[in-house]
Amino acid sequence: MAYWLIKSEPFKYSWEQFVKDKETMWDGVRNYAARNNLRAMKKGDQAFFYHSNEGVEIVGIAKVSKESYQDPTTDNEAWLVVNFKPFKKLKRPVSLEAIKKDKRLADMDLVRLGRLSVQSVKPEEWDLPTHLLIHLRDASFVKEAVCF
Repeated sequence: MAYWLIKSEPFKYSWEQFVKDKETMWDGVRNYAARNNLRAMKKGDQAFFYHSNEGVEIVGIAKVSKESYQDPTTDNEAWLVVNFKPFKKLKRPVSLEAIKKDKRLADMDLVRLGRLSVQSVKPEEWDLPTHLLIHLRDASFVKEAVCF
């Protein structure tokens, strides 16, 4: 299994709307590096769902439910989409500020390539919510994550 981070502006598409929809097609990606990440995703892979611009925090975890296929919103065959389903909601979001404060995550794409909308996450970075909450003396994420 591989791990990812997908960004969405909550005023355009929030975690709450994602949960209501139960599944979504991740469309509109127009950056080649982000597109390549979509292409590499496999069914069952997991992705941090990150609210950008407002909140700037990881709010949940999504699962890939359908691997990449041509983006039906454009005739340009270069662009792809992937389908996601909500998997877990974080009881307490993990802010970008907290991520940047953790020296172990200095090389994370979210810190280095802030504008990239679809990013890979290394396995050692995947435990980030748990590590950060433990670092903040609050390990409740593990016990309180809500599964759908």
